[in-house]
Amino acid sequence: MTLGATKTNAPGLVHLYCGDGKGKTTAAMGLALRALGHGLRVVIVQFAKDGTSGEIGPLRQLGAKVLAGSTDGRFVSQLSDEERLTLHRRQDALLEEACNAGADLLVLDEACFAARRELVDQELLRAAVLERPAGREVVLTGRDPLPWMREAADYVTQMACIRHPYASGVTARPGVEY
Repeated sequence: MTLGATKTNAPGLVHLYCGDGKGKTTAAMGLALRALGHGLRVVIVQFAKDGTSGEIGPLRQLGAKVLAGSTDGRFVSQLSDEERLTLHRRQDALLEEACNAGADLLVLDEACFAARRELVDQELLRAAVLERPAGREVVLTGRDPLPWMREAADYVTQMACIRHPYASGVTARPGVEY
């Protein structure tokens, strides 16, 4: 069987990496790396992130298309109503672009956060997951998924924080947390 036939015949499942523990984005990016290694087309949308974390550069070099809805380094809670609306519109546009990019694997990083905070059009996000083309794998990440996300997921992986060095005053470190 050729790789092209594998792409066509794949069922296209939904993955959900959620919870309060570290590793949700890391797991999603690891899956993206695996997909690239098998010649699959990968598109990543990073909601409310600037697309500069350590894994993004190598994934781009390997052929992943990465779209990021930047908050200019600020937390969403620090944005004005006008800035939130601008971010919402930008992220809707990025999601539409991603859905039309012909991905075999579509990673929607922090989709749970974006949905909960109403930073993306809810119907557009649902359509990206529930009305995806045959064979497209979709990954959702985030802390608190909406009920429809859990119901739609074929894989649900719950990351639980048992201990984290941040509680002891250790700040985020490049190459480990981002």
